[in-house]
Amino acid sequence: MSSEAVPYIIAPMRADDIPQVLTIEHLSFPTPWSAQGYEQELRNTLATYWVLRPVPPRAWGGVVRQPPPVIGYTGYWLIADEQHISTIAVHPRWRRRHLGEWLLLHAIADGTARGATLVTLEVRLDNEAAQALYRKYGFEVVGQRKRYYRDGMDALLMTLFRADSPEVQERLAMRRQQVARELARHTFTPAMFASGPHSSEEGARDEDREQPPSE
Repeated sequence: MSSEAVPYIIAPMRADDIPQVLTIEHLSFPTPWSAQGYEQELRNTLATYWVLRPVPPRAWGGVVRQPPPVIGYTGYWLIADEQHISTIAVHPRWRRRHLGEWLLLHAIADGTARGATLVTLEVRLDNEAAQALYRKYGFEVVGQRKRYYRDGMDALLMTLFRADSPEVQERLAMRRQQVARELARHTFTPAMFASGPHSSEEGARDEDREQPPSE
């Protein structure tokens, strides 16, 4: 199934998306980033950020506001051939819909298309659900950073090696098709659009994003 059948769109993050991004940010992470931080990231030539929006059915006409609300986002740095995923989050009311996974797939596909050969990310030691998701895609734990997050929690450093290899790309493409089929079955109600962003999956998080990864 093509991604065109998926009732969601992923588009580059813009400055006017930041207020909605911050709403999700504060609901998803114990130490949220600031508006100024996101503004800085959007000016960072090494960084790429995306937002996720639901697409209302055409039959609704003008029932919902345009554009639809931001319900998730992801971002990464690309330095030489290393892609570092800095954040993934989905609004809590859109959780358990495979949307965090869809964002991860998009980020990896975009990074490898631009020359990444390995993908890295940090994940909280206590976020077992996110760790399980990354392991499913072939990420391996390669280190642990003590008290990495501002609340004192350790971070696991996970890496997907040979991300551009035919084997990995085939595995990711197959999973993308599976997730697309799941997403194509999603249904919406006007109420889900009326009050702004709705459900979320917490994911990778780099708390100290002021400096890009040094390696």
